[in-house]
Amino acid sequence: MRRCYYWVWVVMVGLPVIGKAAESAQVNLDYVAEKAQQRAEKPFHSPRADLPQVLRDLNYDNYREIEFRHNMAFWSSEDLPFRVEFFHPGYIYQEPIHVNEFTPTHVQPIPFVQDFFNYRALKIQNQIPKDTGYAGFRLLYRLNDTNKWDEIGAFLGASYFRVLGKGQRYGESARGLALDCGEGDRPEEFPIFTEWWLGKPEPGDVSLHLFAILDSVSCVGAYEFLLRPGDTTAMDVDAVLYFRNTNDVYAVDPHHQLTRTVGLAPLTSMFWFGENEERKFDDYRPEVHDSDGLLIKTENETLWRPLDNPSVLRHQRFALKGIKGFGLFQRDRKFDHYWDIFNLYHQVPSVWIEPHGSWGDGTMHLVELSTWFEGLDNIVAFWEPKQKPETMQPYKFGYTMYWSLDTGASISPNHVVSTRIGADPRNSAQRQFVIDFDGPRLDAIPENDLPQAIVNCSTNGVIVQNQMFRNAAAGTWQVVLIMAPAPGNKEPIDLRCTLKKGEETVSETWTYHWSPP
Repeated sequence: MRRCYYWVWVVMVGLPVIGKAAESAQVNLDYVAEKAQQRAEKPFHSPRADLPQVLRDLNYDNYREIEFRHNMAFWSSEDLPFRVEFFHPGYIYQEPIHVNEFTPTHVQPIPFVQDFFNYRALKIQNQIPKDTGYAGFRLLYRLNDTNKWDEIGAFLGASYFRVLGKGQRYGESARGLALDCGEGDRPEEFPIFTEWWLGKPEPGDVSLHLFAILDSVSCVGAYEFLLRPGDTTAMDVDAVLYFRNTNDVYAVDPHHQLTRTVGLAPLTSMFWFGENEERKFDDYRPEVHDSDGLLIKTENETLWRPLDNPSVLRHQRFALKGIKGFGLFQRDRKFDHYWDIFNLYHQVPSVWIEPHGSWGDGTMHLVELSTWFEGLDNIVAFWEPKQKPETMQPYKFGYTMYWSLDTGASISPNHVVSTRIGADPRNSAQRQFVIDFDGPRLDAIPENDLPQAIVNCSTNGVIVQNQMFRNAAAGTWQVVLIMAPAPGNKEPIDLRCTLKKGEETVSETWTYHWSPP
């Protein structure tokens, strides 16, 4: 049956708000990509310029006065399987988005509605234009309890978003695109999602369809998201990018440095300190982090890179022949390793990125910023393709994201479970690395028949000791390495360790980027 050409929300008893007439359209990636291409033919226009001054001037306390009325959640009046709540623009959220709803045959705008919000003592309603837009939105679904609506995702700020699976708490975030992230010779460019299309679900639907336009000084993108909540929440992402002509970039910013690093499927997380941290912080908790390592899978090897909180920015690059997947993982799932009843770090999701088809050769990037507290996301990981997008030519890519409580064991069964670092007790100029491996293949190796640790490091250091032990207390195989930096060395040292039994590789590869103090 054809749907109504108008949507109606009952904002107050007897006071309906009627939107603009729906337009006949089939919303898909081609539909959004055409709009993105048209936008890319013109210079970037920042949504920040359209935000009224009264909202720009809101401070933290003012903004906290504004609350979405939960009984006004979008689609709640029809008892559909998903609901949407909107974030109010203002304070630090100064780039309003515009939102549309679509069905299989029609599309229509969702205007800014003041009655969605309780402003409490804040008297600014008559100063907000009707076409203001929203800051972002959150998605609700009966995920953990059939009688309770849980927040399962939020899209808020630039191109950032977070998603949850069953029993998870918010931790790391994802982004639509990263441009010049972690480059010391140029500022990072932050693309933003500026317009959204939300697919109206049918009763009984277990997935939600979303589309968005991403915009920035350098490029425009069309994005398609298919969200499937569950124990592990999966989200398919397909995108088309259009990089603007040089003249259009300079029309916005004559001093803009043209994008050099294009980061696909970027992930952002927080690592303050953990069991491998050499910088000590005055805190009652033994560990504080949303992720503790980067997992990378190629055709020939699986790498585990423990995260660190360096004293200065570090940007590590892994040149790879193709990639099968990557992700920032929280492997340590024991509550007593965090001892935090307010921030449940043992329940934050790991996120795994699995490319659609071949992404070709390229570089895996890991950026680690220095931080002195847990309120800063200081970790970024993304893939940079070797073949760069061409000006105004569609650049297509896709991937599936998995938000789970997985430790990575499903991807890499024989894996690193811990990394600990300290001074060599016999020579304080040398560093001691203690690495524990576990997994079914390793468990099958008799204790009296040790596997071999294949170890190497970059030329500015040397491995002076390599020992293997069975850690009976933990049921793991433990490697103890002692590394001596080259005299006078001030540069990071790369180390690698893999376990072998004869000619067979029986573990993932541990890799570390150690920096001198």
